[in-house]
Amino acid sequence: MMENQSQQPQPVNSPSPQDVLSLSGGENHNVPKLPAADKSLSQWQEILKQIMEFLEKLPDYIGSIFNNNKRGLINLLLILSAFVTVKVVIALLDAVNDIPLLQPIFELIGLFYSVWFAFRYLLKFDTRQELSQKFNAFKQRSFG
Repeated sequence: MMENQSQQPQPVNSPSPQDVLSLSGGENHNVPKLPAADKSLSQWQEILKQIMEFLEKLPDYIGSIFNNNKRGLINLLLILSAFVTVKVVIALLDAVNDIPLLQPIFELIGLFYSVWFAFRYLLKFDTRQELSQKFNAFKQRSFG
């Protein structure tokens, strides 16, 4: 019983002397070595410095891109906004058409308005000229 008390428990994960000798032996020349801590720190600082310089110049880059391609970007934005507007209008019309009896009422209103427009402006020569003058006046106000 005395022997059990005098023995010290050994840690399970501690390296044996043979393991230590094999690592510190002469056959470790193929193992890649890590760079010194101050070199890796300076590399990180250099990379961080380059990133910060890029972020500081980013508004200038974006501004120059916009100034060089202003007309094309405006056209692209107009096309995209027209596309979105058409999609929204189609979605609204689908929502309205799903309401019972509303679609046929709107169709009747459209039909009556078309008939009224044809009788009011398209049958007689004088009224066609009046419509043409109104259209030209609208065109002048719109396009200058």
